[in-house]
Amino acid sequence: MRKHNTALTRFGRKVKGSYQSYGLGVKLAAVVILGLCFVFIWSVFSPPSYSVAYQRDTFDDIREPISSANKKKVTSLVPSTKKEQPHNKKLRHRSSSVEKKKSVDRSKSGSWHKNEKSGGVRKRKGEDLKLPKKVDEVKNQDLVGSEENEEEKMENDKQQEEKKVVENDSKQEEGRVDGKENVKAKTENGEEGVEGKENEKEETESDKEEEGEGTVDGNEGNGELANTDDLKVEDEDEKSRVDGKKKKNLGPLFDPNAHYTWNLCSTRSKHNYIPCIDVESASGKLQNYRHHERSCPRAPQMCLVPLPPDGYETPVSWPESKSKILYKNVAHPKLEAFVKKGSWIMESGEYLTFPTNQSIPKGGIQHYLDFIEEMAPDIEWGKNIRVVLDIGCKDSSFGASLLEKDVLTLTLGLKDDLVDLAQVALERGFPAVVTPFGTRRFSFPSGVFDAIHCSDCRAAWHSNGGKHLIEMNRILRPGGYFILSSKHNTIEVEEAMSTLTASICWNILADKTDEISDIRIKLYQKPQANDMYQMRRKKVPPLCKENENPDASWYVPIKSCLYTIPESIEQRGTEWPEEWPKRLETFPDWMNNREKLIADSEHWKAIVDNSYLVGLGIDWSKIRNVMDMKAINGGFAAALAQKKVWVMNVIPVHAPNTLPVIFERGLIGMYHDWCEAFGTYPRSYDLLHADHLFSRLKNRCKHPIVIVVEMDRILRPGGWGIIRDKVEILDPLGKILRSLHWEIRMTFAKDKEGILCAQKTMWRP
Repeated sequence: MRKHNTALTRFGRKVKGSYQSYGLGVKLAAVVILGLCFVFIWSVFSPPSYSVAYQRDTFDDIREPISSANKKKVTSLVPSTKKEQPHNKKLRHRSSSVEKKKSVDRSKSGSWHKNEKSGGVRKRKGEDLKLPKKVDEVKNQDLVGSEENEEEKMENDKQQEEKKVVENDSKQEEGRVDGKENVKAKTENGEEGVEGKENEKEETESDKEEEGEGTVDGNEGNGELANTDDLKVEDEDEKSRVDGKKKKNLGPLFDPNAHYTWNLCSTRSKHNYIPCIDVESASGKLQNYRHHERSCPRAPQMCLVPLPPDGYETPVSWPESKSKILYKNVAHPKLEAFVKKGSWIMESGEYLTFPTNQSIPKGGIQHYLDFIEEMAPDIEWGKNIRVVLDIGCKDSSFGASLLEKDVLTLTLGLKDDLVDLAQVALERGFPAVVTPFGTRRFSFPSGVFDAIHCSDCRAAWHSNGGKHLIEMNRILRPGGYFILSSKHNTIEVEEAMSTLTASICWNILADKTDEISDIRIKLYQKPQANDMYQMRRKKVPPLCKENENPDASWYVPIKSCLYTIPESIEQRGTEWPEEWPKRLETFPDWMNNREKLIADSEHWKAIVDNSYLVGLGIDWSKIRNVMDMKAINGGFAAALAQKKVWVMNVIPVHAPNTLPVIFERGLIGMYHDWCEAFGTYPRSYDLLHADHLFSRLKNRCKHPIVIVVEMDRILRPGGWGIIRDKVEILDPLGKILRSLHWEIRMTFAKDKEGILCAQKTMWRP
């Protein structure tokens, strides 16, 4: 018995010792277990609205560099008309299930637009001009369609896949409350819109639907654009509202109750101001008038560019403008000094004249072109050579002479063109744009120009690792020509250029000096096969990665690599285009949906012939410079091919990458983001055409009013604007144009779709 008690005593001592050594761990374990039980019970019995989840839907905001204009939030453009409402936190908690249902409904309808108040069919009668009967018939057939229908057609192949993506996104959105999405969005009148969660959800859904469609040859563009039918979205969204709780609406694109007060810009460039390119400051002793790279103002541009100091008159009409223009329309101090020294440009009374027998090359520009053809017999101007890029604007004689041979030459006025010769070219009726040429790519797709010309353009091709020449290689068509002419080059420059062109496998076809003009011309040709790249001893510059998009160019830096030459017949660039003009209506195998492209061309030809040319009151004899602000496949420009006009086809950077199709047809264009200013001078264009541009930018631009301000800047007094869009957009847009003293010449509406035709006046505040 005594031994048994001793054993129990020892066992008790062991238990006590172990408790003293492990007591703290046991207590901690008990606390953790109790905590987990509490969390489990709370998650089961608490309402779902208190759950917090954050997951990134999109990486679009970090895909590419953004401009300085978008780096900081800007204040509201229009004074508020209502007091800001307090944040409705309760509404946000209850909206998750509604948002899920709306997202699924939106994926089914294929629309990405923000909610709008539904209503019956709205119709408006023409205010100043009634359409002829045959025009009205065309409107009944084509008004609702326009290029938006073509965009809808382009997404059919991938619609099912996009529905799955949007449905998945809607599930992810259900639990969102705080985080980056919880930022309040304000409408133009200062009134608080729906919570930032809904606003960002709308934008994310639009980006998701835009992504992965509208590609050409498998290559995406610089961004994406949803191409879906949005005519019935308003009613469907209204039906998705539940419990009778009326949610706050994102509001219309333009505030219909806003009143605008306009002021003149006070900038250093004054009447020639180009936002994003010119230095804005009007004070201080700044040596540079223009930015080295594209750099937009931080605040949205809401001022109007003034007219020239001596006034402005209706420009000289084409083709007379080829030989003379009104001096006052392009007056500039540096231009005045240049005119006194120049031989190809002369002042004659109120005009600047351009003698046909005078040009920068001695012997005349025609002799210069003939000499180039003799050097390379394969070059046939106006046949196999249709689209040409001229680097550095000079006397415009190169593009003017090629135009007579049916060659469309786009002139690039570089940032150091302080004489504004690019503006002179535009006033004469020749295609031109202004752009810096530093570390970023030109806003063109790859492999689209038949030839590139540089005559004393002062570009240091061999410097900085030859990046500028590598960029020329990117945009030059396989087998295309690079024409370099100059009078004097050092031995060092010649050796550097020889080494550089050999490293990118350019074949030098000819190297001759013209005895008459004393100009040395070098003619290079880009390779048409990849075996040349493989045969290089030194792979410098290297080949680009296969997953890199050669067409991406908006705010994309120049890369020191070479893209491979397409080899498959289904790829763009394997075959040279048809000769002009057959090229305009020829659609190669690499173009997807050729039948739809043909139908799109016929569609726009009917609209232009039966409506634009006869029913809008436009005197087309005074129209020369035209811009299509959302061109898609270039159908509008192709329909005007027989008119004496040229069209700048602009493809928004978030839209499908259809710009290669436009170049393949022998037309010209550029990528651009309409939330920023276009690279051209004020008063550059005679007509602007915008087909559903504003409705597609609804979720993109913080202040869509800046697009209207930019249209007023680049359109000439007396110029015309043709705008096709939804009635809910055209109604307030008409009020904005009236505040700018534009004259509304015609409006027409049917089934919530409409057209507005307006003419700009000479008015300035």
